[in-house]
Amino acid sequence: MTTGTQAADGAERVVVALAGGPEGDDLVRRAARIASGAGGGDLLAVHVALGRGLTAGDPADLARQRSLVEELGGTYHLVVGTDVPRALLEFARKTAATQLVLGTSRRGRFAQLLAPGVSTTTAAAAGALDVHLAPHQEAPQRGPSTPARAGERGLSARRRGAGFALAIVGLPLLTVLLLAVQEHISLPTDILAFLVTVVAVALIGGFAPALCAAVVAFFLLNYWFTQPLHRFTIASRENVFALLAFLLVAVAVSSVVDLAARRTREASRARAEAATLSTLAGSVLRGHRPLHALLQQLRETFGFDDVTLLERVRGPDGDEWRPTASVGRTAPGSPGDGDAQVRVDDAMTLVLRGHALDADDRRVVEAFAAQAAVALRQERLAEQAARAAALAEVDRLRTALLNAVSHDLRTPLASATAAVSSLRSDVPFTAEDRAELLATAEESLDRLRALVENLLDMSRLQAGALALALQPIDMADVVAAAVDTVGPPAREVAIDLPDDLPDVLADPALLERAVANLVANSLRHGAPAGPPLVTAGSRDGRVELRVVDTGPGVPREDWDRIFLPFQRLGDHDAGSGVGLGLALSRGLVEAMAGTLVPEATPGGGLTMVISLPQAPSPDAGGSGAHRAPAPAREASR
Repeated sequence: MTTGTQAADGAERVVVALAGGPEGDDLVRRAARIASGAGGGDLLAVHVALGRGLTAGDPADLARQRSLVEELGGTYHLVVGTDVPRALLEFARKTAATQLVLGTSRRGRFAQLLAPGVSTTTAAAAGALDVHLAPHQEAPQRGPSTPARAGERGLSARRRGAGFALAIVGLPLLTVLLLAVQEHISLPTDILAFLVTVVAVALIGGFAPALCAAVVAFFLLNYWFTQPLHRFTIASRENVFALLAFLLVAVAVSSVVDLAARRTREASRARAEAATLSTLAGSVLRGHRPLHALLQQLRETFGFDDVTLLERVRGPDGDEWRPTASVGRTAPGSPGDGDAQVRVDDAMTLVLRGHALDADDRRVVEAFAAQAAVALRQERLAEQAARAAALAEVDRLRTALLNAVSHDLRTPLASATAAVSSLRSDVPFTAEDRAELLATAEESLDRLRALVENLLDMSRLQAGALALALQPIDMADVVAAAVDTVGPPAREVAIDLPDDLPDVLADPALLERAVANLVANSLRHGAPAGPPLVTAGSRDGRVELRVVDTGPGVPREDWDRIFLPFQRLGDHDAGSGVGLGLALSRGLVEAMAGTLVPEATPGGGLTMVISLPQAPSPDAGGSGAHRAPAPAREASR
């Protein structure tokens, strides 16, 4: 059932009311469907905890429903009020809600006439707000006339008024009725009748109406039913005792009823505080900004306009107050600018604006304030830990770089220096010896150049200063050039590329470097009996290049580590490099809008998969590059 007018154009905001029963799960899912069907609107769940009203509900059900709301992308809110329908509508209007979802029990029409319930009352007062009434067998069947509702509501102004009205109307009517049958009854019967009326007034209106009714009934009994009649005198001592006993019993019953009502209000208030603190402990601190979420929860729960945490800091002119965190329209500059203040410690104060803080609410607000201080310290510790982690990572990279450079750069440098020194010596070398020394020097310098280029490219990637020249290129040409770059060790690499492989949009030089690093890595770690295989295919508008080796592979838990700079899992030889190959390859591929991920090779080993976007075809408006005749792709090099 839906009542109200159609929501205005714009973003939908669906509010679902949770009473704390098992029916709340279905209500949350229904509200989520309504929000998703309205173009991805916002979902807000609200539970009303009353100090003088309905029960706060089952904490276990509320905790489960809060988790469900957050899983569905919504937010959970708890508000404190004195009337459920009014609190729900005020929350909906403050949050600019367009739709409200309520649960209603499947009761008969007669029961609904006696007790309309929260859902019916809310729908009647919703105005232009769309209200969805969702019947549910497990919905709580509470109404104004039920004992639970009557006991929890306590002695409100309406009930006291009803008690006075009953006393004013009921006592005269009872007097007329007793006078009509006076010949058939005695004074004890009259006293009992008036006592029943006073007890009824006490149950409805509490102590003050019952006390007034007892005094009035005492004088009515004295004037109309006690000898001598029509006088405020009592002739018999027995009648004096009876009337005084009546007055004492009436006053005692009224006092007991009033005490029970006050105890009920205190218990309801305690339940509301417990529900609020449960929400505070269970959900507020799970967000990315716990302090902001905490202050927002406090603002919504107690209906403040602004909530600000002020901190005393030392400024150029002495100590001054500065807002550390604030929710609302404006942040006060000092504790005196608010309607209420809650001191956290000597350096922090929580300032509230919008209305005065009720004395009964101060204890809960103080708990919020203490938790806000804890959240602030946690945020600052997290920031310090993040800075320390960044510094530790920089220090780790610096140490690893120095260790790697001291070893991996020294080795080719020493080999080249030794070869050149030998050539410059007076030792007579044969032509073959001189050629071997020159080859050693050239190979060592090539290794040194490759290491320096990797370091420079990695620094450019980290600084975001790598220049790209994206263009359509043939993957076969790139693979052939990359394998040639690796040198003689790559002669046994098997290349199997389909003839109809689409062009990719990439930088030729950078893609060649990335593929060459992957091929070199697979040669270093592959099994001697099975050379690496380079293959490719296309899927969903992307081209995937696979470099497959059948070596020992890498454990799945280490797949992320192999892409970190200066990580050499199992490499201890002098020619293994500084551990930048895979890190540099992933950085180069991602710079070209691609991905580089590892896969397990069937039967053992590791497969590195490069995925790049296809180049637009010439007939689709792209500028395709000229494709040279592809080399033999299925032959081993």
